[in-house]
Order: sequence, then C-alpha cells, then structure tokens
Amino acid sequence: MPEPSPVPDTPAPPASPLLAVEQIQGLLPHRYPFALVDRVIEHDPGKRAVGIKNVTINEPQFQGHFPGRPLMPGVLIVEAMAQVGGLIVTQMPDLPRGLFVFAGIDGVRFRRPVVPGDQLRITCELISLRRRRFGKVQAEATVDGELVCSGELMFSLVD
Repeated sequence: MPEPSPVPDTPAPPASPLLAVEQIQGLLPHRYPFALVDRVIEHDPGKRAVGIKNVTINEPQFQGHFPGRPLMPGVLIVEAMAQVGGLIVTQMPDLPRGLFVFAGIDGVRFRRPVVPGDQLRITCELISLRRRRFGKVQAEATVDGELVCSGELMFSLVD
C-alpha cells in the first residue's frame, strides 16, 4: 500500500488582536491618513507592545512616492513605530493624561524598502521614563522576519 503524501505546511493563522483598530483609536489620537497601527498582537502596558501595519496600495502616499515604484516613506515607518511605542504608555495609570509627541530620534536605520502588500510587524520596548513626562523606546520593524527599520524614539508629554 503506498504511503500517503505529506500534507503541505500551512501558514499559521494570524494572531488574534489584543487591541483591534477600534480600541487603538480609543488610545491614540491619530486618524486617517495618519492612523498607522491596524492591530496589536502583544501588549504589556508600561513595558512592551507589538503592532501590525498592513501596507496597501490605496494609501495616499503611494500616489507620489513613487509613481511606478511605490515605496513606503521612511518617515511613515518611523511614525508607525512611534504609534506602537505610544501604546506602551497610554494605559499606564500613574502617568498624567495628555499628548505625547516626538522629542527625538536616535540611530534610526532603514535596511530595505517597504512596499504595498508588506505587513510591518513593529516591536517596541520601553527603555526609560523620566519625571513621568519623557520616555524612550527601542523600536524595530520587520517584514516576513527581516529587519527593515530600527532605532530609539524619544517622546515628551506636552501640556
């Protein structure tokens, strides 16, 4: 009797979100076209978050960046990383409420282009928080397990 043929590996189903887009909108002030986090698949408030950004051709930046060769602008990759970083602090009960904004960007490097159809997996870890107003996160973005961008992002609470 012939042996049955092996069943091909099937991809794992996508991780169910800890935070869906509606919950993310309740935590971050960003709205279209600057809402750049589609879901959060890991979240340890005050410590770490992992978010997903699905890159699609119908996003407005691809009309001009670049016609015939659409590439996600690096500043938007960094902004998506910052938004995931912002989710780390939004649920910390001992922090004052307010708007956290960029205060600095250190050591950011881009490793490869991000194109429509890619899914950015963004991981951020809180490095430090000073005087409950100034923070720093280590951030990295990957596509299919390959590093595309990494660096340290600083933020500050504005009154």
